[in-house]
Amino acid sequence: MTKKIWIPALIAVTAIGLVACNQKKAGDHPAPKPAVATVNGKTISGEAFDIWVKAQTNKKTEDVTPEQRKSLLESLENLYVAGAEAEKQKVGSDPEVAARLELERLNLFANTMFEKYVKSKPPTETDLKAEYDRQVASLPKEEFHASHILVKEEATALDVIAQLGKGAKFPDLAKKLSIDPGSGKMGGDLNWFTADKMVPAFSEAVAKLQKGEYTKTPVKTQFGYHVIRLEDTRPVTPPAFEQVKDRLAPILQQKLVHDYIDSLRKAAKVEEIAPKAAAQKLDDKAAVKTEAAPAAAEEKKN
Repeated sequence: MTKKIWIPALIAVTAIGLVACNQKKAGDHPAPKPAVATVNGKTISGEAFDIWVKAQTNKKTEDVTPEQRKSLLESLENLYVAGAEAEKQKVGSDPEVAARLELERLNLFANTMFEKYVKSKPPTETDLKAEYDRQVASLPKEEFHASHILVKEEATALDVIAQLGKGAKFPDLAKKLSIDPGSGKMGGDLNWFTADKMVPAFSEAVAKLQKGEYTKTPVKTQFGYHVIRLEDTRPVTPPAFEQVKDRLAPILQQKLVHDYIDSLRKAAKVEEIAPKAAAQKLDDKAAVKTEAAPAAAEEKKN
């Protein structure tokens, strides 16, 4: 089974919910596995036990020891026992519980449908190469090697700039004054980075510098005031297609599912209910019940 995509697992799915959703039609699917137990006459299917074992151990049923199998089966039986009692207590009539069950059911159905849909449309080499080209085109074209001295006050940053102008060494000032614990001890060295890795004000300032040049006015960010020196620049070299080809398939699968959902939504009739309208509908239902109660009582008397 392929990895779940796009639709998140909303709620942890219990074995009870999975049993109902995994009933197979004869001829459409492999023959069902033998049952493993019954609880109050209700059968625990082999499929349900397999799912339970996988969820608890991340192993296949045939890979667990006899002792583990016994313990896992007992825990699943306990779940069925508790579930049966919950049904007697009409826990499912609680609106929140009913809503969670419905979301679990829909989430499982949707994920299964999407898995089948994606399997039926595997990406071709041409599709993967087109996605690779699109990704490469969106990459930054240049990366920077820069150093900075970060201080709290603008006046301190101005003093740093003045000292640099008098011949002070940038690394020495960074080690002495910078409040950036990572780069400060390295003489302010930030190593190589692309513009998108830094806050906009910092990246914009770096992009305006020439190699070996430092900012003549402090650069303010949420971290404080920076004095920045550009050490070097170089073009970004993207990884080769063969290196990343396997990582492109999931991206195309997500797009495929997204487009599929869009097409389904366009074909569906979706109407959103405003909060006030929803509240009014609930009030109307309550009023109908209130008015109907006396009439029902009177009819019963007669």
